[in-house]
Amino acid sequence: MNGMKITVAIATTGRPQIIGTAIRDLARQQRLPDRLIISAASRADVDPRDIAASVVAPEIVFGPRGATTQRNAALARLTDEDVILFLDDDFVMAGDFLLRLEGLFRDHPDLSVLTGRVLADGIGNSGIAHHDALQMLAAHEGAGDAGPGALRPVNNAYGCNMAFRCAPIRAHGLRFDENLPLYGWLEDIDFSRRVAAHGRCMQASALTGVHLGTKSGRSSGLQFGYSQVANPVYLFRRDTMRGGHALRMISRNFAANLAKSLRPEPWVDRRGRLRGNMLALADLLRGRLEPRNILTLAGPADARS
Repeated sequence: MNGMKITVAIATTGRPQIIGTAIRDLARQQRLPDRLIISAASRADVDPRDIAASVVAPEIVFGPRGATTQRNAALARLTDEDVILFLDDDFVMAGDFLLRLEGLFRDHPDLSVLTGRVLADGIGNSGIAHHDALQMLAAHEGAGDAGPGALRPVNNAYGCNMAFRCAPIRAHGLRFDENLPLYGWLEDIDFSRRVAAHGRCMQASALTGVHLGTKSGRSSGLQFGYSQVANPVYLFRRDTMRGGHALRMISRNFAANLAKSLRPEPWVDRRGRLRGNMLALADLLRGRLEPRNILTLAGPADARS
């Protein structure tokens, strides 16, 4: 090891079993993180038994619920780290993920943002079981497709696994935008683009993992549907998303929610999302559209959001 320091940070809310599995999974890494920060909303979010069994002593940070606020709580704890890797609590890394991550940041000093290749993503279906994810990763490794791989430019890191060089974050005081509340949809694009102003933003084919897409603990369908319109418009106004990209994203999501609302998937609250889309479009026409408006919308977290 050449002395690089890597922190793994995981934000979690209301999913103690999921974060417990993520903590235990670190034992599979060929190269352990130097620090593990778990950013939670309450003490009930993390089982003390999982903390005690961890191969890296976790630092538990408590703060307001929300992807952006919880990730900022982790950023506030940085000291002299070289790299911080943000993981969703339901992202399963290949065993060589951190080892390869270190090598890529060491060998490419112009890298500022790095994201891995998701072999399977349960976010678009009913989800993937953890044991199935491990089998997928083992099959991928057994197929001999785990060489050094290539780097390719991407617009942004994918939120389930996104690594950032810490130097520009410290130098410019960069933080996730807390005006994107709760689930914080598209906060990965916004933060990636601001860090990428100080280096390259790349995807590495050798960094592999599986995103389980666990449905519990997410925003309500109504709130998420509002965010599907409000957040792209907000990022366009902030210059971290192109207008055409924002329009395509809004149109695609609205069309999908409308078309599938009559026969929705069991794991998606399409009617709630469609209603949220309509409320956001109405607010856009009235000049009142803001991402934080979801905080005033009724609707508890829905496993089918």
